[in-house]
Amino acid sequence: MSTQDIGLMSALKQRMGWLNDRQKVVAQNVANASTPGFKPRDLRAQDFGALVAGATEGNDNLGMVQTNAMHMAVDGGGVKHGKEVVSPDSETTMDGNSVVLEEQMIKMSESRMQFQAAVSFYEKSMAMVRMAARAPGR
Repeated sequence: MSTQDIGLMSALKQRMGWLNDRQKVVAQNVANASTPGFKPRDLRAQDFGALVAGATEGNDNLGMVQTNAMHMAVDGGGVKHGKEVVSPDSETTMDGNSVVLEEQMIKMSESRMQFQAAVSFYEKSMAMVRMAARAPGR
């Protein structure tokens, strides 16, 4: 059994790969901050629901269930998806470049923090796997 057989581990690895790719795209945006006509790019946000569904594929016993009649209903009782807001480009220079370094730095910081959180969660999960695999009393 490898770590790829554990759905959570493969989902974390996929998330870290996406964050790594996003960091590269943001770095390219920063590198082209003075290139005439350059438009900043970004990766499409990962769909967490699809990521979890892919990680739990084949595990029918992992779905949400209502264990008590006093609990919230599983089917439709939760929060609906928020309204998507489209924001226009914040700044475009005279030469057509629309890279805003402050926005790129924010994206870079967000990606770094999310990557560190994923690595930390991965390390904790691996520690639990090692602890479970260890012989009793050792």
